Amino acid sequence: MFEHRTDPLLPRQKFFGRLVRCATVGAGLIIVSLVIGMLGYHILENLSWLDAFVNASMLLGGMGPVDPVHTAGGKLFAGLYALYCGFMVIAIAGIIFAPIVHRFLHRFHLEHGRSD
Repeated sequence: MFEHRTDPLLPRQKFFGRLVRCATVGAGLIIVSLVIGMLGYHILENLSWLDAFVNASMLLGGMGPVDPVHTAGGKLFAGLYALYCGFMVIAIAGIIFAPIVHRFLHRFHLEHGRSD
């Protein structure tokens, strides 16, 4: 997916295309994660779709749930979903920022190689 360290720097247009693709993948993962959370809260805690969305998005955003969890299944789901959200935030940030970091390091390597 990324160019080798010996390859020239990717042109800006292709870089922005790569950035859009990675952001699209990240957005897709966010949507899938929200749907999983909404389904869990709606089915296990009998929350309305809007309340399920608020709880899922707050957990995915790192803030924590809004409504208290009452059922054992809901508590198990909320705990597992919170762990899942923590990992997904890290993964999504990595996917979105990978092209930027790669371009920075690639440019640094090319500039460093020219001065030797």
